Amino acid sequence: MTSQSGGGPLTGGTPAPRGSGAGRRATEFDVAEARKAFFLMVGFIVLIWVIQIANWADHYHLDFNYGILPRSVGRLPEIFTAPFLHFSWDHIEGNSGPLFVFGFLAAYRGVVRFLGVTALVAITSGLAVWLFQGNNQLTVGASGLIFGYFGYVLARGLIDRNLIDALAAVVMALSYAYILTVAIPGTPGVSWMGHLGGLLGGIAAGWIFRTRRGLPIADRSRRSVDPGGRPPGTTVAVPTNPDRSRADLYKELGDLGL
Repeated sequence: MTSQSGGGPLTGGTPAPRGSGAGRRATEFDVAEARKAFFLMVGFIVLIWVIQIANWADHYHLDFNYGILPRSVGRLPEIFTAPFLHFSWDHIEGNSGPLFVFGFLAAYRGVVRFLGVTALVAITSGLAVWLFQGNNQLTVGASGLIFGYFGYVLARGLIDRNLIDALAAVVMALSYAYILTVAIPGTPGVSWMGHLGGLLGGIAAGWIFRTRRGLPIADRSRRSVDPGGRPPGTTVAVPTNPDRSRADLYKELGDLGL
């Protein structure tokens, strides 16, 4: 996020065997989610650019009407609108690349979960600005979301023990190393509180939306039942007729000539 005083650019389970039906279904699901995540982030970038065009045409009045003003109760809902606004063309250009990359990494394992992550990060980042930013410093920008998505992808990789996600977050963070340089306090025109709030929200989202690992499917309390409906090892008492047994014995003795 960028404050008004600096309108420049932001410089800131057992796995299924290979070839099994379950494995193929999981792969197809991931590809489908990745496709949805890609188009979702393309739409997101297009949306903020359309808003930027309208904002520029309106002499950036949208920033002043829908940006975050610290500790102004009437402007508290603007924590949800400020991420879509920017102070200049340089500002939105600096945010668009990392927003797309980290947003896609956050969304490709589940678009619905990604929407929950976005809401949580917007709240934590916006509240950090609203509570702790300097007086009368208007703040807008998507950088709080960028830091939140980075924190979420990194935390998700560590918590879910997914090395690929963790490494992807680190590699992309290094690719956009200038983002980390604006996270430190004192950078002119940059709301580092918004960045810190977004990062903490993303880490929290990594825990809240972590993958729940189910227990092994083994119910030792249940016993197998034979086709007759009896548990194995069960002794069944068969009723007998004493008179009939005696008659059968006499018949056999007669057959033997006794």
